[in-house]
Amino acid sequence: MIDWLSKIDEAIFLAINGAWPSGDTLMWWVSNPLTWIPLYVLIIASIWKVFKSSRSRILIFSGLVITVGLADVISARVLKPTAARIRPSHRVDLVDEVSLYSQSDGTKYRGGEFGFVSSHAANHMAVAVFVGGLFIGTTGSAGVFWFWGLVIWALVIGYSRVHLGVHFPGDVVFGWLLGGIIGAVVLKIVRHRIGNIPYNSTNNLLKKKNDTLDELTTNSKSQ
Repeated sequence: MIDWLSKIDEAIFLAINGAWPSGDTLMWWVSNPLTWIPLYVLIIASIWKVFKSSRSRILIFSGLVITVGLADVISARVLKPTAARIRPSHRVDLVDEVSLYSQSDGTKYRGGEFGFVSSHAANHMAVAVFVGGLFIGTTGSAGVFWFWGLVIWALVIGYSRVHLGVHFPGDVVFGWLLGGIIGAVVLKIVRHRIGNIPYNSTNNLLKKKNDTLDELTTNSKSQ
């Protein structure tokens, strides 16, 4: 059964890896974490703007660090050496079939020896679920945009790892699952700890205004 699934995984990998040679540079750019520094800054700034209380900010940023840390440690330090699944870029039997990205120095990008699970997929999906889930229910329709935008972002990054020839699709899919679970669990804990802390001053002001109107309406009826 495992051999059969592995064969399917390899077949899908070869179909994706060699399907779009002209997209190598784009996928290399997508796969590079440094590319997304502006997005990371935007995420931090948005959290800072939406959540006004110091306690909320401390809990959220701590949760974000824990989320990424867990995803990275479990994927890279635990699962990769334990599963010891050789990356396609290091498979001798696939050397003539795998298309690898040529770096600026002329060498082929291969990544580390083991590939299960993809840390890129796990880390970015963990961030997507944690941050996107955090904004849902706190920023209206913008929260939905944040969630799905970040999930698509994580999916594209995972796809880029297969395109570049350094991961089988199974490595990426299980990386997404791992990251999604970690992001959801940490998010639930953080939300529980935040409790009823106002999300931002605007929401708090609207709440006070509505409470005042309700109180006036109740008083007028009682008179």
